[in-house]
Amino acid sequence: MASTVNRFLSSEAALEAAAAVEHERWSHWQAYLHSQSERGDDGSLRIPSHLVERWERQITTPYSELPEAERESDREQARQFLAALGDVSNE
Repeated sequence: MASTVNRFLSSEAALEAAAAVEHERWSHWQAYLHSQSERGDDGSLRIPSHLVERWERQITTPYSELPEAERESDREQARQFLAALGDVSNE
């Protein structure tokens, strides 16, 4: 069973599915980041200080020490990733 899983995880189909999910995750995050930032006249973005503080805290906090709501947000991203791999493995 492990060798079947390992073959699947090293397959081109699994790689492409994972890359597509990662791009979607990144795109969603960037859209959110941009929507929370203030746009300057020159097109630059300014992230409000309260968000910088929050995200810097999250960056330095291990997953196991995050509040439950933040861990659930990470789980939702993981569910999407696993679902994409499951869809490809059933093809």
